Amino acid sequence: MDDKLIAAAKCGNKDAFAQLYLLYKDKLYRYAYYRLGNEADAMDALSMCITHAFAGIGALQSEKAFGAWLFKIMHYSCAAVLRERAKHAEHADLDAIPAAALSEPANTLAVELKQALAQLSEAEREIVLLSTIAGYKSRETATLTGSTPGTVRSTLSRALAKMRQYLGDER
Repeated sequence: MDDKLIAAAKCGNKDAFAQLYLLYKDKLYRYAYYRLGNEADAMDALSMCITHAFAGIGALQSEKAFGAWLFKIMHYSCAAVLRERAKHAEHADLDAIPAAALSEPANTLAVELKQALAQLSEAEREIVLLSTIAGYKSRETATLTGSTPGTVRSTLSRALAKMRQYLGDER
């Protein structure tokens, strides 16, 4: 079913693209939220991602690559939001940014998850988010991150162990 919607969207069918948006928006939002740390930035990244995807879908070469292509756009959209955040924070205390992101009202589990993710390197966080939030297999994650499936699996294992250790130490 996705392939037919993707093909129709590639031909300029706005309704098909809207249906694709509805299918992917929750995963994209969760990815952006856990990568950026707050709802406003996640919504900005989602909006930017969907705008770029709509404008560029005609260039998509394979319907099978749509999900990976979309998450690649989301990855770059999140990076753009982070760059913009850094530009505006030049006069602010840079150490206060993560604290502010973690202090918004949220349930305890979401706050703990954000804190555990903050313990990871950027590469580890990216692999954890693509694997657990976006639901990609190691081969797909490897394609998105430019690494090998084996590297993805070992990085994911180490990163999840770090998160478990952090969460165990915090409770």
